Amino acid sequence: MKKILMAYGLLFLVIFAILSILSFGSGSGYVYVLWRGIQIQTNVWLVAFVIIFISFILQSSFVLIKRAINQNKRKQYELVSFNELHTYEQLGVAWLLEGEALKKDIIQPVFESSVLLKNIIQARILFKQEQFAEAMDELQKSPASVFELAEIQRVEIYLAQNDPHQALTHLEFLSGHILSPWLEPLRDLYDQRIEKLWGKLATQYPWLYLKATEYGHLNEKAKQKWLSQLLSQFDSATIEDIQLLSEKYLQQLERMDHLEFETKLLWLKVLARMPEMAEQQGILSLNLLNERFDQDVFYLWFQQQLLKQLPDYYEVEKQINRLEEKYPSMPLFSFTKWHIYQATQREHEAAELLTLYPDHALMNYLRIKSTLMGDEERIQQLNTVFEKNMNFIPVKI
Repeated sequence: MKKILMAYGLLFLVIFAILSILSFGSGSGYVYVLWRGIQIQTNVWLVAFVIIFISFILQSSFVLIKRAINQNKRKQYELVSFNELHTYEQLGVAWLLEGEALKKDIIQPVFESSVLLKNIIQARILFKQEQFAEAMDELQKSPASVFELAEIQRVEIYLAQNDPHQALTHLEFLSGHILSPWLEPLRDLYDQRIEKLWGKLATQYPWLYLKATEYGHLNEKAKQKWLSQLLSQFDSATIEDIQLLSEKYLQQLERMDHLEFETKLLWLKVLARMPEMAEQQGILSLNLLNERFDQDVFYLWFQQQLLKQLPDYYEVEKQINRLEEKYPSMPLFSFTKWHIYQATQREHEAAELLTLYPDHALMNYLRIKSTLMGDEERIQQLNTVFEKNMNFIPVKI
């Protein structure tokens, strides 16, 4: 249909030009039609354009009717051979069935004559077959106009070859590079692809990711995977890694409010492993507790306060009271305040707390523990029993 419109547009311009030349100095001509008592008087210009318009309507109708008939026949046609499908239909079937080998056999011949994409497609196929050196050779032959696509392929190959430093270098180049104009309509897809590669790099090499010159290439799920990997590999971190991690956290503090709760919770667990970030850990803990009560967050904050060289019990109690006003009827608050009262020799107030929540495991633990005061061996046995309870929270005091 697009070709028909272009053809008739060109025909209109040609006839317009011819009539303009012939009409110069002679006028637009005169046409008189008499048929079955009907008289029509007009000029050559109008007759010519009416004929063109009628021709366009007839040909367009013919094409549309023919297309509809063919589509209806196609629906009712019984397929016998896969090769009877159009190329795009074969690709669709291969994509739906996730047949990588089949896609290779279909795609390769299609792009064989493409000067721009032939080497890129061939490199992709070789990469899927884990022939990395051959894939790199193909990328070297690709035209400069599609270098973004070639660079993306190189990053994938470097990651597959466990060469993260090269992958990081090329990813940083792509992230800071101005996209070629022909790729602008696909910018969203391009950005998603780069973001996915950053996530893959960060997950595989969490400490190396800290050396990236910019922060923010990861989406929320990728950040959570990265932070989880940091936690699992924390014991292998160097002093430089810890320093870079501290700097990264401070750099993105202004964006912290926009992160999901789960991401901020992972950051808190990371900070808990870094004594030099104790102040930031305390601030983040209270911010999270103000946003939503979470037992793990409260425990990390409470443990941090009590493990200080000189705990400020009264400030801790003040914060717990404030949280208790916001989140009433939480046995955990009574459980923690009991330890504070014991540490500050307020036995009477501690005893009053033991009358609360008679059916809660934590408070039952305290009631039993209070009767064993001074018998460390039995208290240790009690701890062993209660630590097996899924609701038990160990408190170091």
